[in-house]
Order: sequence, then C-alpha cells, then structure tokens
Amino acid sequence: MKKYIVTLLKVLIFFLVLFESMRLIFAFYYWDFILVEKVPLTEVLKCFVKCIPIDIATASYMMVLPAIAMFIGICVNDKTNFKWMRWYFYIIIAVYVLIVMGEVGIYGEWRTKLNYKALLYLKHPDEVIRTASTSQTVRLLTSWGAFTILFCWWYYKWVEPTDKLDDQRKPPFIQYPVAIILILGLLFLGMRGGFNAIPISTSSGYFSNYKLANVISVNPAYNLLENMTNVHQMNEKNNFSYMPSEKAEEITEKTHQVDCDSTIYHISKIEKPNIMIVLLESWSADLVESLGGDPSVTPNFHEMEKEGLLFTNIYASANRSEQAQANIFGGLPGIPLTTITNHPEKYYAVPSLLTPIDSMGYYTSYYYGGELNYANILSYLRYNEFDKIVDHKDVDAGFHSGKLGYHDTDMLPWVAKQVTDQPEPFFTTVFTQSSHSPYDYPKVLEKLDWLKLEPDYMNSAHYADFALKLFMDAAKNEPWYENTIFIFVADHSHETEKNYPLESFEYHQIPLLITGEPLQDSLRGTTFDKICSSLDIPATMLAQFGIKHEQFIWSKDVFNCCYRPFAFFELGGGFGWKTNEGSFVYSNMYGPTKVTLPAEVRDSIVEQGQAYMQRHFELFCNY
Repeated sequence: MKKYIVTLLKVLIFFLVLFESMRLIFAFYYWDFILVEKVPLTEVLKCFVKCIPIDIATASYMMVLPAIAMFIGICVNDKTNFKWMRWYFYIIIAVYVLIVMGEVGIYGEWRTKLNYKALLYLKHPDEVIRTASTSQTVRLLTSWGAFTILFCWWYYKWVEPTDKLDDQRKPPFIQYPVAIILILGLLFLGMRGGFNAIPISTSSGYFSNYKLANVISVNPAYNLLENMTNVHQMNEKNNFSYMPSEKAEEITEKTHQVDCDSTIYHISKIEKPNIMIVLLESWSADLVESLGGDPSVTPNFHEMEKEGLLFTNIYASANRSEQAQANIFGGLPGIPLTTITNHPEKYYAVPSLLTPIDSMGYYTSYYYGGELNYANILSYLRYNEFDKIVDHKDVDAGFHSGKLGYHDTDMLPWVAKQVTDQPEPFFTTVFTQSSHSPYDYPKVLEKLDWLKLEPDYMNSAHYADFALKLFMDAAKNEPWYENTIFIFVADHSHETEKNYPLESFEYHQIPLLITGEPLQDSLRGTTFDKICSSLDIPATMLAQFGIKHEQFIWSKDVFNCCYRPFAFFELGGGFGWKTNEGSFVYSNMYGPTKVTLPAEVRDSIVEQGQAYMQRHFELFCNY
C-alpha cells in the first residue's frame, strides 16, 4: 500500500512539474509582451506560485481514473502489471501539451486563452493552418512533438508503476478501505480546491492587476474544460441573468426608444446610389491618423477623409469576422461563448438587410479573396441570398495566392473592374484579407521600422491602405463610380502598437468612412462624433431610403437626431457599455470595472447594460 501511495505522489509531482514547465514556455514565448505591458518580474514569479491550487485541481481530475484502476488491481492481484497505464498518461501528456501550444498560437492574435470558440475552428483545420504563418505552424508542431516525447520519457523513467505496487508482506485488510477512502477523499479535496465553501474555479488564478500575469497563471486545461462546460450549459442556464426577464426586456426597449423621427443627414444627392461596402479586415481606429494613429500607417485612408464623412466614435460589438457579418447585414450584436455562424438553425431569426435592399431593385454581390467557408461565413451569406458571391475558388485571374487567399493589391482592383458587369443600382461588399495573420502580403512598400509591438500587423495595414488607393484609382475609371457611395468600415479591431487591453473601448473602436461622388457637399471633410456601433449600419442605411427598420431591434438610425447614443461589445464572460455619461466593462466574475460614470447615474446605467446583455442572450438562446 505504501508503494501505491508513493506512486500517486510521484504522479502528482510529475503533473505539477509538467504544468509549471509549460507555463514557463508560454511566458518565454511572450516575454516581449511582458516587457511591453511592463509586468513586474515579481508578478511573473507569482504566477508560478498562485497557480498551484488550480494546478492541483487539474492534476486531481487527471489522477482519479488511474488511482481507482491501480487500487482495484492490487486488491484483485498484488502482482498486477501496471505498465499498460503508460498509455493513459502518454495521451494525457500529449493532449495537455497540445492545449498549451494551441494557446501559445492564438494568444498573440486573440489576446485570450484557448477556449471553446477557438476549438470550433478545428472543424476546418486547413483554415487554421492558412491563418498561421508556416514558420509558426512548424515551430508549434515541433515544440508539441518534442515536449510530448520529453515528458513521456520522463514519466516512463521516473513515474511508471512497477509490476508490483503492494508490499512483500500484505497489510491487514482494514487498510484497503481506509486507503481508498483517504486517497479518493484527498483527490476530491484537490478537485474542489480544499474545504472552502465555494469550489475552486479559474478565478483562483486571477491574482494580478496585470492581465498577462493572470493568463500565465490559469491552467489552460482547466480553463478550457470550464469554458466548454459553460458553453454546454448555455441553452440550459442563462449565464447573463442579472434580473427578471420582464424587467430586462422593459429596460432594453426603453434604451432603444426614440422620441422623434427626424433624420438630420441625407447623405446622397441621388435617390438610389450604388452602395459599395469595403469591409476592412481587423482595422483598429488607431491605424488612422485622425483617430489617434501615426500618419505613416494609413495615409491613403486619411486622404480619402478629406472628401468623406468620418465616424470618430464607433465601436465593433465583437471581435471575429463572422460576427461582423451579422453586425452589418443583420444588426445582431456579438454573442458571448459562440457565434451566429455556428448556429445555422438560428439564421431565420436574424433579419437581413438584403431583403429590403433586394425589394428596391438592387443587385447584391459579395467578393472575398480568401475562402468563405472559414468559420461558416459562406452559409450565413448564402442564407442572406446575395445575387452573387465570389471567393478564392471563383477567381481565375492568375494571381499569386498567399496562405489565406489573394492579396488585396490584386483582388481590390480586380473587383473594381468586375463590378462594371453588374446591373445598377448595386449593393456590393468587398472584404479585404491581407491585414489578417499570417500577414504574407507582397512586400511592395518600405517597411515601417519604428514599430515595437505588432510590427507585422501594422505593416499589413499599411499595405492594405496602399491597396485601397489602387482600388479607388481603378474605380474612378469605371462608369459606375459617379453613382456610388463607398462605406469603408472595419469588421472588428485588432491589437496595435498602443497595446490597448481587449476589455476596453479603446481596443474596440474602429474606423468608418462614407465617401463617393453622390455624397452631399456639406458632409465632405466632416466628422460624425456621436457614440454608435457597426450594429447601426442596417437601420441607418434603410432610414436613408425611407424604409422602416423595426425588425432590426438592435440597430439604431444614427442620423436621427433623437436616437440615444450608446455602444456595446461582448466579452466571453461579460460585456462593455458606453453612453454619453461614461462607460464600464462588466465581468460576470468581478462585476463592473473600468467605470467612468458619475456616482449619481452609475447604478442605473450599469443596470441598463446588464438588461441589454441579458435580453440579447436570452433571445438568442430562444431562437
């Protein structure tokens, strides 16, 4: 029995060393981020201590099956061979290291730990590979293989149970039930996190004011399991339930209430202009000089501002491209824990901007240089019934393709010529892609070498800006140009050299520019400064045509002088909310944070945001 207990202790130590070693690898990989975010060394070192309770919980879950199996074995036959157990541990080691390498791979792009939403992309592994650079893919796969082999070897040499776990002299029988009760009891306490009234959770690893320190601390396997469990329960229990449903509905309706119907801007000189949406992949507001960016990054966009209407206070409600499609064409806010494209059974419940546009006689089309199967976007677009959808496989122009698709400098001018064959008026969207990882765009411009953080992304945006110039130059030579309103808008934001945290409105701010020959002269070179969202595009666009838009319940006509300015973004376990009075970010774990609201309105506006989030989530679950 003594050897049995010693073996389990060795297994526990083995897992703790494995967890700490992989934590060290993650910290080493993102050491530049630690320096940029100025995380003190003491906070980094604390990660390797504060993590121990949740590491023990993770190890305890992993040890339950082998503990029971070995105990039964020695009870039945004290000469039982336990070498077969190595395969269980080999699989556990391989899976755990794979989780860590997956987290290393996505953190630089998503700024989050590996979660259920990320795993959904594994349904299409070829898409995952295309969005990562070849060097990164090779590096992560090689690291996975090397560390898996290393720890499997160590387990074999130091931990693997011998053929005989019982002692030479059999102990009294009473020791067997006492031993198993003791072992299982200790494992249960380990899984639970001790005798505390509240069981352990990932919040146990959130000890620091520095986000990256918390990311390093929390065990990735435990985090992933907890996240997957929460998602599984999403339709059974509303994780965003803050008040009675009736009250949430009432407050949300009041938030959207408009006391008058007076549109202050009519942007077009002509009745039915062509509409060209240029959806900018991962463009943050601070890429743009007028929105706080460096002048050298997007000079061509800045030049277009002189003839357009620039929105200076607009935010994306989510952080993925597939969610942006539903924002723009359905006015649907981002959904925590999942995305609309992963729920085709719910498409029917989301209104489509294409329906009224089509009824007005518009020809509708969508162009993308990559593959729209990514994240199931194609199914959503097809449900919206575009007259024409073109992606990578439909383009036969002899272009050189990167890992993600055709480069913007090839694709955008090509689209400008293809649109000429469309009947007018048309409603066309072209989605750029070169400012998405792996950033393998052609190096046709001089590199911006002053960047300390996100240089690949920032230079890709610089390249995409150059592609916009080529696009507009090509469009000006086409007959449809004179009758076309252009809407340049980002699908979502991205980390820049400013290093804004994901849970901030600075991070989620995006550019939106309306320009084109039909634009009213009085609006050229002006700005729209009220708080708004990419969700507001459907209602605002339909109002311009005098079309009712009540079905777009989450979308506002921002040109109506009586609309109530606010913006929302979702986080996996919370949301952000901004009004004229101030803003806050709400965490289901910690409550309101980053609050800039006056004390006298704080509670009512926090309740307003809670009601919005709850109502949105409840409706989505019930679709």
